[in-house]
Amino acid sequence: MQATELLADLEAAPRSASLPAPRWDDLGRDVYCVLGIPIDAIDMPTLVRIVERAAAEKAAFLLSTPNLNFLINSKVDPEFRETLILSELCIADGMAVVWMARLMGLPIKERVAGSDMLEALKADNSRSGSLKLFLFGGAEGVVEQAANTLNRSGSRLRCVGSLFPGFGSVEDMSRDDIIEKINASGADFLIAALGAKKGQSWLQRNRDRIQIPIRSHLGAVVNFEAGTVKRAPSGIGKSGFEWLWRIKEEPHLWRRYWEDGKQFLRLLLVHVLPIAVRSKWDQLCGRASKSLQIERTDGRDTITLQLSGAATAANVGQAIDAFRSALASRRKIRINLAKTCAIDGRFLGLILMLRKRAKKEAIDLDFFGASKRLKAVFRLNGAAFLLEEQSS
Repeated sequence: MQATELLADLEAAPRSASLPAPRWDDLGRDVYCVLGIPIDAIDMPTLVRIVERAAAEKAAFLLSTPNLNFLINSKVDPEFRETLILSELCIADGMAVVWMARLMGLPIKERVAGSDMLEALKADNSRSGSLKLFLFGGAEGVVEQAANTLNRSGSRLRCVGSLFPGFGSVEDMSRDDIIEKINASGADFLIAALGAKKGQSWLQRNRDRIQIPIRSHLGAVVNFEAGTVKRAPSGIGKSGFEWLWRIKEEPHLWRRYWEDGKQFLRLLLVHVLPIAVRSKWDQLCGRASKSLQIERTDGRDTITLQLSGAATAANVGQAIDAFRSALASRRKIRINLAKTCAIDGRFLGLILMLRKRAKKEAIDLDFFGASKRLKAVFRLNGAAFLLEEQSS
């Protein structure tokens, strides 16, 4: 299902505030595995409309914005990676992510930055009424300054609250009085600015306590709105050299970008280029074009799905149906990969969503039978953890 189809489903949902919020269709997302994390293929207009619908329906919606630094952190920090997998949407916030996806043959066509999203929401005149924001974190005084700037802008974005919680731990920032103040604001969109790892961890820790529907860590946005950091011109951002502009504005970032640059080259050499070569080889050998048969075996407590053939983008549709049916049974799900000859980033993205749904609904899930060759593909794609996890 493409993003536009997902949006159509959301817009068909009841609009009454007294009704339950719509269920986000994770299996229906057009999502791809990029080195172990999900990235949604989505454009800015569709993102803006989905955010608007989430606000209107009061549906809990965690929006994550992976860039190169997110990717690097996710490789060494499983807890951080998990916050991305459990998000309702993951957009490609950095050009490095887009470049790697393209090299791997994935249709992630454009950068969809969180800062650009806020500008698009400001300019969206198709909706009546304001979109209420709450700003949390940042340096002392910055969120208040950003809130004042937003409220003076004359746009439909209105800041109804802000809070500087200091520089304590995630636990310190999760006190009842802090969460109560955030909830009391009645905001539609919570923007956190705590540093990527701390911000994602804080949002995930308080997922069920926060009542504001849309939540996202958009650290740089707060600085841009406050005017403490100037945004790069759009041409620089699209060219992929925004990091140079950021170093000009915030010289202390040079060390992070230097380390990220070295890791970027390593990821290209060790993961991205080998994935591209294997993908081409699978196409030449005809593996990628094979059909997929899914055989289901029902036990008393377990459903086993044997995937025979190519687990690729062309065969995702039937897999979605099979996975939905298996989840509906509420039994343990086992995926037999012994006869799977190929797997690609789109199918791995679907598997990440299957895992998310299973975890959310407390359904045991494991994978078995993968050949050495298939295990190597999982490893190259940063998804070896899927094979290593075993349900009790």
